[in-house]
Amino acid sequence: MNKNRGPRSNGSRPAERRLVPLSVWLCSDTTSDTAKASRRATEAVCVRHHRAVGQELARHLIGACTRPGGVVADVFTTSETVLVAAAEMGRLGIGCVPRLAVAQHLVGRLRQELTADRRAAVRLRPHGPHEIREALLGLEGTVELLIAALPPYPNAGWAVGSGAASCPSCRTEGPTLAMPQLGRFLADARHVLAPGGHLAVITTARHEQGRLVDLAPGIIRHASAAGLAYVQHVIAVRVPVEGDALVVQAGPAELAQLRRAQSAELPPVVSVHADVCLFARLGGGAR
Repeated sequence: MNKNRGPRSNGSRPAERRLVPLSVWLCSDTTSDTAKASRRATEAVCVRHHRAVGQELARHLIGACTRPGGVVADVFTTSETVLVAAAEMGRLGIGCVPRLAVAQHLVGRLRQELTADRRAAVRLRPHGPHEIREALLGLEGTVELLIAALPPYPNAGWAVGSGAASCPSCRTEGPTLAMPQLGRFLADARHVLAPGGHLAVITTARHEQGRLVDLAPGIIRHASAAGLAYVQHVIAVRVPVEGDALVVQAGPAELAQLRRAQSAELPPVVSVHADVCLFARLGGGAR
């Protein structure tokens, strides 16, 4: 499995990192989840929004696509995960947080997770995904990594999951980008990325009217039209692996969907992996 840790050359300098067309990354957060289970049970942000970009996936992306001191921007910021990982890895982390309730929650979480010195490397900007140029004003052409975990459904996120009543991200989440909006977003993303910088679009397949909908082909077409090169597809496995088996544990929401074997309804859905489409702005050599 490719972990994007390139081989070292015979000299003192590390060899250039290269991304292969398809990779599987093990991105289970079970170790941190176990240690923090009791604390997270009382947190406001629901499991779905904590896992939009998990801790391990954030670290994989930041380590593979940026250098120390580089700029990392989380476009659909729903939890502190990306910002904490960026600060702990010596990057400048910028979160796009257009809704006050989410921003207030994130400020409290950042105070708990980071020292004052590391919090100095985090910025929250009151802009949404359609305002990337405004959010990153002054940093145009310098951002090494944009992370965009698209909301899973066209309608607002409060309709999804059981955490909507207390989760600030569920209560205030806007709809995912429609394809025309996505085209503008991708063009803006290219504008703010550094030459050789990367955009990571994270999606999960969804069901609409009994059909399985894959967003990736449309995203790839629009990215190409915006001048971004499609360099890699990553399958980010979110559950632990024991031997050759995935360890899938259903939560209360999935257990509530248990059905009779003869039922014609769709089976319960358990999130096992995320699809990550990696794009690059060419011109400086993608690593």
